Amino acid sequence: MSDSSRHEILRIEVVFALPNRQELVTVLLDPGATAGDAIECSSIQSLFPEWNLTDCAVGIWGRQVDRDQRLEAGDRVEIYRPLAMDPREARRQLAAQGKSMGRPADDTEQDAGGARGTDEKT
Repeated sequence: MSDSSRHEILRIEVVFALPNRQELVTVLLDPGATAGDAIECSSIQSLFPEWNLTDCAVGIWGRQVDRDQRLEAGDRVEIYRPLAMDPREARRQLAAQGKSMGRPADDTEQDAGGARGTDEKT
């Protein structure tokens, strides 16, 4: 391996998203850099002052990792917001209301009526 390939700069994307806004920052780092280094170098925290991003979980391409995870060229470091509600609890609450995930609330009665055969014209 030549000296130039050992010292190749890593091009890394750092992303954080809210429901209505996403920011993606590209940073150039030395080999051996970590996910934490990428987040710090990106200064993405300054774009979201209302969030404490140091407390958020991080991942690379959808796989959760520790902040000391070493990066490879082309990695995408993702900062994950805490869940507003545990998905299992959300499903329990919907089930208690007779609903399911992915089903619009407005269609519940219409679907139930059609399934029972009421109000159908043949």
